[in-house]
Amino acid sequence: MQISEIIINNFRSIKYAKLAPTAFNIFVGQNNHGKTNIFEAIEWFYNGSGNAQQIVHMQDSNSDFSVEIEFTGIQNGIETVKNESIKESFRKFAGTNDVIRVIRRKSDTKRLLWNEEKKEWNAKNFAGFDKAFNDCLPRLEYVSTVTKLGDVSKWGKKTPIGLMLSGVLAAVLDKSEKYQQFRKKFEEVFEASDSDIRVSLDEISGKVKVHLEQQFPDCTKVAFDVSAPAFDDLLKNFETSINDGIETTAEEKGDGMQRALMLAIIKTYSDYRKEKDELGKRFVFLIDEAELHLHPTAQRQLKEALLVLAKNGDQIFINTHSSVLVADDEDTQSIYSVVKSDCKTEITKATTQDKHQIVYDLLGGNPSDLLLPNNFLIVEGRTEYEFLTGIIKKFYSDKPYIQIIFSSGDIVQQERSMYAINVAFTPLYKTPVYKDRLVILCDKPNENQRNDYDKFVKAYPIILENGQLITLPCNSIEEYYPDKWKKTQEEAKKMKKDGEKTSLVKKVVEEITQELFESNMPVVYEALKKSWENAY
Repeated sequence: MQISEIIINNFRSIKYAKLAPTAFNIFVGQNNHGKTNIFEAIEWFYNGSGNAQQIVHMQDSNSDFSVEIEFTGIQNGIETVKNESIKESFRKFAGTNDVIRVIRRKSDTKRLLWNEEKKEWNAKNFAGFDKAFNDCLPRLEYVSTVTKLGDVSKWGKKTPIGLMLSGVLAAVLDKSEKYQQFRKKFEEVFEASDSDIRVSLDEISGKVKVHLEQQFPDCTKVAFDVSAPAFDDLLKNFETSINDGIETTAEEKGDGMQRALMLAIIKTYSDYRKEKDELGKRFVFLIDEAELHLHPTAQRQLKEALLVLAKNGDQIFINTHSSVLVADDEDTQSIYSVVKSDCKTEITKATTQDKHQIVYDLLGGNPSDLLLPNNFLIVEGRTEYEFLTGIIKKFYSDKPYIQIIFSSGDIVQQERSMYAINVAFTPLYKTPVYKDRLVILCDKPNENQRNDYDKFVKAYPIILENGQLITLPCNSIEEYYPDKWKKTQEEAKKMKKDGEKTSLVKKVVEEITQELFESNMPVVYEALKKSWENAY
């Protein structure tokens, strides 16, 4: 039983998002763009706790918010339900369907199930209490950045270690002859009426009774009883130690070791549950900043271990800033780009072309990082970057991979970017490997930019001679769009907000045809063709 679809409405920074997760899901984005909000939305779906005013998007108290999740593999999931009456109700509700949809809304006191026959949300929860419904779902295990080793490794009624030990020890102790002998001896020593301990305790009880009668004359007896030993009591001082050459408690090890141990315990708990018929449910793992405290080698090992869980039936959700966790391709893997704009988080499933850019950004977004595309195309601003990235994805995904770099609308910055590219990939060569290959696409320089442009061309004449410097016939790409979207020079100047230009470029990319692009924007197309021709 796994999550096959998630729909989030009005939850924190997420105005609306619809995801179709696979077995292994990676969310990538800058800080404060909403990656953790995705995990908190799933957690809220499970437990419903939190301050509604803080949760709702833009803190609009008049708005509702909701998280809707579709689960598949229901027939298999029904068999893992422990409570027989709930299992039977679940079976009747599902019938032969292998899919179930569930929603939690702020406006409702409990989760609602979708009634396919009536095409409506049905308020009747076959599990009775809302919390009991979690027994019908894959178990959620959320490892946030504030989760500590003690939260999973210390003895407790709800910790993974506590739950595992409870199950294991209960079975062992019930069958252990030595334990039965120990318990019988304990009862003889502490509970027999003629034992020395019982005589002493009764003597103390009598003295306490005398003093208590002075305040409450009706008191007839005070007894100090000693309960039979329970293994829960014996394990209250349970602690974890590690020997990595020096044996110490786990809490004395470094943050990386503690993080790795914490995840190892949780993975072991997953295996343990699957081995037990009555605890055979699958897991949904949410791991916030999965690379936290881990060296790149350890990050790769963690990913490999999590992939094993995914292949065995669990479902993994991680968010990360690490290129290591993104770079390697896996059949079960989906990568999502998380970007916040105008206070709204957008979540987009990444394509192969997107992945190159994601890795590039995770490495710092600088050409000096060790990422080897087939070639580079340097453009002047973000709008050109958005336009060319979209056009390549839409029409030319079969062409050599070109890394688009934008230089913040500054020809001097272009020079710095070009220099960085020239020196970044030359550890063994005096001649930069991209020197004769990269392409630069510039706006037509205005009067204020002409001097810098001329200096640039004079400093790098070979770029112009080789046709690697291509210049638009106008001052901005907005003036170069086909007629349907073209702006005048004055209109383009008034588009000062990035949001206006971004909205326009998205519209152009969505509506333009390949034929229209190639015939109406020949200079931009020429820059792409030159980049492909020069590509490795």
